[in-house]
Order: sequence, then structure tokens, then C-alpha cells
Amino acid sequence: MSTRFEIERGWDVDGAEPIVETTSGRVRGFFDGPIATWRSIPYGAPVTGTRRFRPPTPPDPWDGVRDCLTFGAIAPQTMGTMVPVDSDLRMGEDCLWLNVWAPSRRAEESGEPRPVMVWLHGGAYCLGTAAQAIYNGRKLAETGDVVVVSVNYRLGALGFLDLSSLFHGFTPNLGLHDQLAALEWVRDNIAGFGGDPDNVTLFGESSGAGCVTALLTAPRAAGLFHRAIAQSPPATTVSGRDRAAIVARRYLELLELSPSQALDLIDLPIERVVQAAGLLLDEIPLGEPGRLAAAPVVDEDLLPGYPVDRFQRGHSHHVPLIIGTNKDEASLFRLFRSPIMPVTPDAVTMMLRDVAANHPEMSAERIAEITSAYPDLDKTRGALAMSTDAAFRMPAHWVADAHAAHTMTWVYRFDHATPMLRAARVGAGHATELPYMFGNFGTLNHDPTFWLGGRKQATEVSGRMMRRWLAFARHGVPAALDGSKHWPPYRPSTRTTLLIDAADRVVDNPDHDLHTAWGDQAVGFS
Repeated sequence: MSTRFEIERGWDVDGAEPIVETTSGRVRGFFDGPIATWRSIPYGAPVTGTRRFRPPTPPDPWDGVRDCLTFGAIAPQTMGTMVPVDSDLRMGEDCLWLNVWAPSRRAEESGEPRPVMVWLHGGAYCLGTAAQAIYNGRKLAETGDVVVVSVNYRLGALGFLDLSSLFHGFTPNLGLHDQLAALEWVRDNIAGFGGDPDNVTLFGESSGAGCVTALLTAPRAAGLFHRAIAQSPPATTVSGRDRAAIVARRYLELLELSPSQALDLIDLPIERVVQAAGLLLDEIPLGEPGRLAAAPVVDEDLLPGYPVDRFQRGHSHHVPLIIGTNKDEASLFRLFRSPIMPVTPDAVTMMLRDVAANHPEMSAERIAEITSAYPDLDKTRGALAMSTDAAFRMPAHWVADAHAAHTMTWVYRFDHATPMLRAARVGAGHATELPYMFGNFGTLNHDPTFWLGGRKQATEVSGRMMRRWLAFARHGVPAALDGSKHWPPYRPSTRTTLLIDAADRVVDNPDHDLHTAWGDQAVGFS
């Protein structure tokens, strides 16, 4: 296998496209300034026909050079306003591919291979793609002299519904299996792009971060990544098999299929599969606020137990971890009127009733203690705070407390918001840190972020955040190395947290009242 870019014989080195040998064949990318880019390199075969509900298999090898210049098919999904996707992208089941951004200066010139950062996109386990412009890894690769990889994987009914109760041979957690296959591809191929397969950072946001926390507890993921970053992980949003069976039966009902017809799912037109999934994905959180229809499931194989429980038992992989949340997570869901999170007092009340029913061991006193931390729970502001903490803030803290007991861990809270986002009552909402971390502002059509100014300050915050993430990928320590505030490791005794804002601050236990109210026992759905 090549350890550098291979230039086709006879081409001018200065003007040629970058060509790399992979285990399936040679791939051609293109230069974007000093960064070489490959789009939609296959890491798995098309998941069509009998492969639809099966774990990924290696792509069929090809002869000659495969052009990887444009994006391939994105995972089938029901498009929504929460996740902006370019209109020229098409959906299809040949969606197991990844993108690579690598500095064009050859690795041997610096004397060592580069750190690798592998990105898992978010989207509530049912939306999104690695082709979204905000996830372009070019600036991150150039700023940090690292190799960036973004992974496309199956979503919704095809990736995160457990249909094993309906027919024999179905494999749960197919989206996670796809991600593991992509990490194995990185292990076997990334040296050809100048990357170090022994220094891989797995990072993701929202459901992508939920996949990171799940894989941190998956035995099969051992050794495939060496550091991890989880941005706003819904770490307790994991289903048990009984719950998954109920959702699977409802999915069949929406398709107007009987249990004896379950195998018909393999041959159904993909449009029908997606349409019914869209109905299901809206119906579940509307009827049972706080729950998602599609999510990782405890299958006693890939995920042998609930991730937070495995963290607390000391069964997470001993790799350094950055984990954190945004100050105003739930505000974006209110803005887009998304059913994915409960953002009204009535919806939050329904969620609390479900939590109590789901945890019969919880006393009424403990439920009362949790709700006492939200004196304005009957108002939208209180409902948003409760939803933020139940879905993101406390799960992240439970993971951090447990992981820090044996491995270096750093915790942050992203507090920065531009004047426009503050005026729109979004603040530091869910996913608003993404353009800061990737250095990609202005990727949305008619982006309002800077309509009231704030670009200079946001650019400074972005620079610090990128430098911390990149230093962590290179050295395992998130030191900005630019005179910025020192970020001490997290300790359960002090809960030291970096508050990322116009001026970064380090604060011990900024969410003290929440810890007191919620306690150490993880609260979620099963």
C-alpha cells in the first residue's frame, strides 16, 4: 500500500490530481488550494436487495482509477428544515462512503504521518449526510495539518430501527456497524493519504456524538480510535429490545404489513420505506415526548449494555475524551417547531410522567427534587431548560464523571452566541458550535448569523476552538498553545469545565444545582 500520494506516470506533479491506492482500487481526488480532497470513496458495497438490512460488506474492487470528485448518494431519509441539505444531492442505497481532506504537502516532508480526525454527522439518527457544506473538513485539515475524514452511514429505518423481532437474521444497529466499517477502512487505508492509523480521533455532534459515546462502550470498537470528542451527545437515548420491538410493530402497521409479511421490507421500493419511516419518526416523539423512534439499541452484541451504565461500570475504552454541550441546546428545536425534543410545558410534563413510569425504582421525592430545580417549569423558558438538561447536559455529565475515573477527560460548555442569535432567542443553541469548530461560517442559504454583527469576535472564538480540538487530536491534550486560558482535566470532585465564549473561562461545577437535583443515577428511557 502506498504511503504517499501517487501521481500517474507522465503527469506534471504540480498540476496533477492526487491519486491514492486503497484496498479496493485507486481513487482520484482534486486539489483545493493546499488541501487534496476526495469525495464519496466507498467503504462498503451498496446496501440494496438482500443487503438492505445486513451489516456492511467491503466494496467490490475496481480496475483503473475511480473518480472521487463529486458526492454520491446520501442515505435515504425524509428531508426536513432542521438539517439543510443541498438540493442537488440525491438519495440512494449506495450510500456507504466517506470523504477525505489531506494536506497536499507529502507526509514524509514533515517526517511523520499526520493525526486523523473522523467525523460522524448528527441528525437525530434519521437525518443528515457527510455531504453537508458545514462539515467540509478543508479548513480544519489546513489549520491543523491533519487528515480529516467524514463518514456517510445508514439512517432512520435502514440504520437505527431494530427489526430483529420481525424476522430472523436482521442485524440491529446497522448505522453503528457502518461506522465501524468506516473506521476499519481508515485503519487499512489512511496511511496512503498521509494519515497515521495509530492516531485517530473519533468526533461527532448530536446523534453523531451519541454514536461516539456508544462506540466508546462497544467491545468491537477497541483499537479503532485513540481519542474521542462528543459534542452534545444524547448518551441516554438508547433503546432496549422490548421497546424496539414495539416500534418495529408500529412501523409495519404504517406500511400496512402484517408480521408474516415482514420479509417484504427487503423488496419494498425505497421511497415507501422512507415515507413510512418519516411518519414513524414524527409520531413517536409527538406521542411520547423525549423518545426517538430510531436510536441505538442494546443488542447484547455490538452494544452489550446501555452506554451510560457501561461507562459507570468502568467498561468504556480508555481513550482521552472531550465532551460537552451548548448552553441553550433546546432553543433551536423551538425555533424550528421540531417534535424531536419537548419544548413546551405540556410536552415536558408528559416526558416526566414517562420517565417516572420507565423508572419504577425512582421515588416521587426524587422526581420532585428534579423538578424543583426548574421553578418556571410551567413556562417555555423552564421547559426548554428541562429538555436541554434531560437530553444533553446531564447525560454528558454522567459520562464525564464515569470516564474521568480512569481516563483523561475534559468537559466544556459552549456559551457563545452572536448578537443576531441572541436577539432571535436561539443563543448558544444546539449545533451552533459547528461552524466555529469547522471554521465554516456562511454555509447556510441566507445565513442570519452575522446580520447584527459579531463576525470578528466569532472568528476569534472559532480560532481558539479549532486550535484546542486540533491539539487534542495531535497530542491528546486540548491546549490551544496560543496563550489562551489553560483547560484543566475534569475531575468528578471538582467538575472543572471550560466555558467557551468571547473570553474563555474555567469554572468549577458550573451546573452544581443540576447535579444536586438530578443525582448520579442516569435517567433515560429503555
